[in-house]
Amino acid sequence: MTTTSGAPGPAGPQTRTAPAPPPPGVAAAHGAAATGTAAIISGAVLPHPTMVRTFLAMMAREFRVMGRNLPSTFVRSVMQPLLWVFVFTYVLPKIGAAGVFEAGAARPGAAGATTFSTILLPGLMASMLLMQGIMATTFPLVMEFSWQRTIEDRALAPVPLGVLALQKIVAGAVQAFLGALIVIPIVLYVHAAGQTPHAHVTNWALLALILVAASMLTAALGLLLGTLMDPRKMQMLFAVILLPATMLGCVYYPWSALHQIRWLQVAVLFNPMVYMSEGLRAVLTPGVGHLAMWAILLMLVGGAVLIGYLGTRTFRRRVLN
Repeated sequence: MTTTSGAPGPAGPQTRTAPAPPPPGVAAAHGAAATGTAAIISGAVLPHPTMVRTFLAMMAREFRVMGRNLPSTFVRSVMQPLLWVFVFTYVLPKIGAAGVFEAGAARPGAAGATTFSTILLPGLMASMLLMQGIMATTFPLVMEFSWQRTIEDRALAPVPLGVLALQKIVAGAVQAFLGALIVIPIVLYVHAAGQTPHAHVTNWALLALILVAASMLTAALGLLLGTLMDPRKMQMLFAVILLPATMLGCVYYPWSALHQIRWLQVAVLFNPMVYMSEGLRAVLTPGVGHLAMWAILLMLVGGAVLIGYLGTRTFRRRVLN
């Protein structure tokens, strides 16, 4: 079929050929395909994203990324406690240096001596809780808030931004929890003769509560730091926060041993790592002096809630800006 246009061109009227209709068989096939597609679409189950399902989906993504980075994460978690234990509980006793901590210095009137590995076990677990909790939360946040803005894809999830912040805290807490557990076999099996740690769990439920609360506290602190710190000044994280918190966090000595330096004993109470070390010391090495349990639980649980709230607010503000 041809039609003639109304405006003549240079060589006379222009003609335009209409497309030929498709053969009957092809038209029927296209119609059947369209009908089948419409039936599939109309019969499909509509997605009903809920807060719980979305949260679990984001956690599954975090675990998948964690699985891909498992070798590097494992090496990072093992090297620090392994070196500390090897030097202080194997090398120093072998060369005749001080390898025994007098319990009488920790608790006046107490008799006997406690091996340094006994002191070191809960302290290194607390150190790993702090290091892993902050690093597993802060560094991914810094990368996601960089110029690539990869945080935006998860900010579009059908949940409030507070849920996304909670997911970040939980993911970091899981890595901190696992990092603390890795310390236990290292301290138990890497030591010189006579330096076996004297440790036993006095209350399993209390141990689980302390580990979970401490993991959430350190991950929440990592969220807060990751949303407040300038990415160009991340090296300050180690010099100003991690190093002082570790050296003054009762990792290598119990808090009660600081009674001879009273001002320092009071000052370190502002360090949340002290309560992690002392809490683990209370349930793993009860023969060593430690802080009151009510103070430990108040600081760990209350600190996790307070810092988590502050970190969620700064996270929401950072994403929206």
